[in-house]
Amino acid sequence: MKFLTTPLEDAWIIEIEPHVDSRGSFARTVCRNEFRDKGIDADFVQQSFSRNLKKGIVRGLHYQTSPFEEDKLIRVTRGAVFDVIVDLRKGSGSFGRWFGIELSVENNRQLFVPKGFGHGFQTLCENVDVFYQMTEFYQPNSGRCIRWDDPEIGVIWPLNVSNSDRSVLSEADSQAPFLSEL
Repeated sequence: MKFLTTPLEDAWIIEIEPHVDSRGSFARTVCRNEFRDKGIDADFVQQSFSRNLKKGIVRGLHYQTSPFEEDKLIRVTRGAVFDVIVDLRKGSGSFGRWFGIELSVENNRQLFVPKGFGHGFQTLCENVDVFYQMTEFYQPNSGRCIRWDDPEIGVIWPLNVSNSDRSVLSEADSQAPFLSEL
């Protein structure tokens, strides 16, 4: 695995380095020792899967509040997404800033999302599968969302979306509060 920095503190792009032969390929996606060498102490306790049928779907920007904040490791197993994280840690040098990157099967990239970050993505094609690993169990009463189109954050999504289009945006995501309302 190759760890690449992002402009946001404590977030990492992780490039998977497959070993390829005539049968196909094999690669590690998590190694506790390599993660700890980068300051990541992540014990993944839950995994989730998201299947997305349409191009342009936006999910997020989701997070869990204390004491159930979670690190996430995001990977695409089919298709491609534009993956976005926002630093919500008050006092952080990158508070309120966002970072986006394409994750796809082809580019073998994962995104490590630290505790205190909002996370979301937009599908770049039809039939996209996203695999998540989390360091905390999902707690419905702790789950929160920030508006995907918050002008204060200013995420530049690659595909045009209307806040009223329920075919690509959930009602909860379209009615989420803005960062200034938190």
